[in-house]
Amino acid sequence: MCEANTATAVGESPPKHRDALTPPSAGDAEAYCRTLARRHYENFPVVTWLLPRRLHQDFFNVYAFCRWADDLADETFDRQLSLRLLDWFEGELRACFEGRDIAHPVFVALRQTLARHPLTVQPFADLLSAFRQDQTVREYETRSQLLDYCRRSANPVGRIVLALCGEDTCENVADSDAVCTGLQLANFWQDVARDWRRGRIYLPREDRRRHPGSDEAFRSTRTNEAFAALLAEEVAWTRGFLERVFPLAARLPRRLRIDIELFGRGGLAILQKIESIGYRVWEHRPTLGKRDVAGLLLRTLWRWGRPRPGRPAKL
Repeated sequence: MCEANTATAVGESPPKHRDALTPPSAGDAEAYCRTLARRHYENFPVVTWLLPRRLHQDFFNVYAFCRWADDLADETFDRQLSLRLLDWFEGELRACFEGRDIAHPVFVALRQTLARHPLTVQPFADLLSAFRQDQTVREYETRSQLLDYCRRSANPVGRIVLALCGEDTCENVADSDAVCTGLQLANFWQDVARDWRRGRIYLPREDRRRHPGSDEAFRSTRTNEAFAALLAEEVAWTRGFLERVFPLAARLPRRLRIDIELFGRGGLAILQKIESIGYRVWEHRPTLGKRDVAGLLLRTLWRWGRPRPGRPAKL
């Protein structure tokens, strides 16, 4: 029953096999994850041609886990059902890590990744914890509460990526946590109107109280002066997190640093888009077009792809 319901949550059919209890082959499961990842991205593809080929499938497998968990949380339109499905999904996750029987294609594929990389279950469980919180918490009082949510909703993704690449040093993890938090916050400010329609407010109450009148924007769904001032403050705060991508990228191998910096620059570009429309996110959802992404890629390649004196460039 759960598998049939959740397949529709992401809009993709799992690979065909004999019955609901018979797992697909590893090859079919990984093909499913590749298809899912290539069809579901907004600002950037999950895998670019710059990423070492040996890591491509592992990124697809991890993305498929995140995509399914996100859709179980947001696409059922029934909070209690979402909570039950997330509990089921965590049971499958733990079975995957513990070597028990699994049938879901995402976990059949993820087990292949676990055979290649020493990942731990905690970052994956943290993500599911955040998705559960989305079902019960609709608003945050303080920035500290919001950052705790980001610690579980965003930071685990960066930690998994660093672990896959063998670059999960303490210094790298600290900067990655900051960048992932910044990306999550930028997404919140980009999606104020969309989240409001889903019954969620990520702008902390303590910040809104500093800007009397900003709550009127939620009632009217129109940007006013107080709301614009509030969002300007949040954008400035968020930029400090995202700028940590530059020292992080500088410590990574060249091919990885370009991908990582590109994502950080993407978050910064979203903040610039928000500024450029006068913080009017109720009226316009800021997004990056193909030309924007191409410009970010060229700037990042210019920064890291240039040959050093006496050395050819190697990507």
